[in-house]
Amino acid sequence: MPAWRADYSDRVSLARSLWHANADLAAAALAHPFVRGIADGSLGRDRFAGYVAQDAYFLESFARAYALAIAHSPDRAGLDAFADLLDGVRAELRLHASYAEKWGIDLGTVSPGPATSAYTDFLLATASLGGVGLTCAAMTPCMQLYAYLGRQLAAGPVDGRYAEWVTTYADPGFESLAATLERLLDTYADGDGPAVVYRRAMRLEVAFFDAAYRSPAG
Repeated sequence: MPAWRADYSDRVSLARSLWHANADLAAAALAHPFVRGIADGSLGRDRFAGYVAQDAYFLESFARAYALAIAHSPDRAGLDAFADLLDGVRAELRLHASYAEKWGIDLGTVSPGPATSAYTDFLLATASLGGVGLTCAAMTPCMQLYAYLGRQLAAGPVDGRYAEWVTTYADPGFESLAATLERLLDTYADGDGPAVVYRRAMRLEVAFFDAAYRSPAG
């Protein structure tokens, strides 16, 4: 086998190996009462509305992290791929805007909670100061986890109350975006840093759901 093929084979396994190494946190997210409440419709409307507001705030930072990745991209292929991913976040933000309009949420007045701030600070610091590989490691868990949750929930009965949320993240188009980010992680990441960053991002994902569930809103 040519040397470049062996090297490429090793690198493409990184994203998958990191996902499998963090399967415990993916399982914790899937089993979380917030996520289960989305599936069976038992989650309180106010809690979901609070989550939407916090997630919209988070996604704006996620979009900025993609913009930083575009700026730091070392080649044209990365620039184009990160630009496409940024477009995907903009579509996700439009979904949140539709929720906000439907439920009377003023996204312009949202203040980030502690879990949201912890995640956005981590994400933007990594995207600003780390290389593109570390930025991918910080962002891939969010995309891959939501694609996983969408697939898993869509495979079972879903209450109509939050069916749009499940449909969005179970959509093959969203999974394709997650796969694109995994390929970018494989391309640009090296060393031990990505594993640490990836694990931190997965923990912050679970903490985000936990904060939404423990919100005093009913």
